[in-house]
Amino acid sequence: MSDETGPTEWVPAGGEVGVGPWAGPWPDDERYDPELLRHGDRRNVVDGYRYWRREAIVSDLDRRRHPFHIAIENFQHDHNIGTVVRTANAFAAAAVHIVGRRRWNRRGAMVTDRYQHLRHHPDVTSLAEFAVAEGLAVVAVDNLPGARPIETTELPRECVLLFGQEGPGLTTEAARVATLVVSIAQFGSTRSINAGVAAGIVMHTWIRQHADLTQSW
Repeated sequence: MSDETGPTEWVPAGGEVGVGPWAGPWPDDERYDPELLRHGDRRNVVDGYRYWRREAIVSDLDRRRHPFHIAIENFQHDHNIGTVVRTANAFAAAAVHIVGRRRWNRRGAMVTDRYQHLRHHPDVTSLAEFAVAEGLAVVAVDNLPGARPIETTELPRECVLLFGQEGPGLTTEAARVATLVVSIAQFGSTRSINAGVAAGIVMHTWIRQHADLTQSW
């Protein structure tokens, strides 16, 4: 199976999710999809977006996205990227940037990549040029010497949160272009935690520091 493919829809092990066909007169609103109204909406979306066209969902998300970006290095075909994309969608990141190989396994994204802006950069230099042009600080995440603990560090509001891939962590070039390097406190025997988990921790830290929590679903 190609690594560009993924499940056509998200359905938990327990059975169907979502809602069935629309009951009663259809809404007079162009955001709604006639096919979903007719057959039901079993997608992995919050209830507020039930029956909406995909384009309408993306447009509404664009009004509410946060000013942080996510970047993850993909020089050795990191299998965590799908999880990172799914989490970035949950926290309404501005965009996810894939640095290195363009191809990545979309299965872990659980089709959330349909609603999340994705960009590709051939190397870290290209990502850094984008950050400079957009006025974004590059915040690298790794347990490197001199890294500041994220638990006590204020993250920039407009930033790119940059993650290395599973195993080797950040490349030397990624650490060099970073405005700030932060680490996640660990207390066990392992040297590092899963890249997808690390991304979730750091994104939620940004949310706690900067997001308007009254806007959460």
